[in-house]
Amino acid sequence: MASRAPVVTGRFMLGVRKWYYNMCGFNKLGLMRDDTIYEDSDVKEALRRLPENVGNDRMFRIKRALDLSMKQQILPKDQWTKYEEDVNYLTPYLEEVIRERKEREEWMKK
Repeated sequence: MASRAPVVTGRFMLGVRKWYYNMCGFNKLGLMRDDTIYEDSDVKEALRRLPENVGNDRMFRIKRALDLSMKQQILPKDQWTKYEEDVNYLTPYLEEVIRERKEREEWMKK
């Protein structure tokens, strides 16, 4: 019995994650999770480091979402961003920027 509990819990948690992802609503506008991150100085630096095509795709998604929001519409269900398709395209760059900032701050303390 104990060996089955983690599998059931893992499957249950995946279901909860998918439910929460759909309830957030940004996927109905075609946005990805990383499109909704608040832009502070670290995020702006990470955005500057993105490859051009990834940055252009991000700007397209944001502009389309703004347009849909102003029209008070959502995308057709077949165009919603699915949980499985949502990739963390910005997170690796953001983690690198934060790591570099912390390292810089450590050097400045010395």
